[in-house]
Amino acid sequence: MCHGKPCVRGMRWPVEVVLDLLSSDMTKEEILEDHLELEKEDFVACLNFAKMLLSVSCSAFNEPNL
Repeated sequence: MCHGKPCVRGMRWPVEVVLDLLSSDMTKEEILEDHLELEKEDFVACLNFAKMLLSVSCSAFNEPNL
C-alpha cells in the first residue's frame, strides 16, 4: 500500500498508475523500457486486481433488495 492505495509487488507503484499507463498510447514494451522496475507480469496482476474489484462491486448490484 502507498498512500492508502494498492501497489504492485510492494513497490511504490500504485495499481491505478500502472492501469493509466496501460490505457495510454504507450505499448507495453515502451512502458517496460521507461520503467525498468516493472515486469510484464505486473500488468497481468494489475488487470486481474481491477477485474476482481469489478466482480465484487458489481455483484453487490445483483443482490435482491431486502
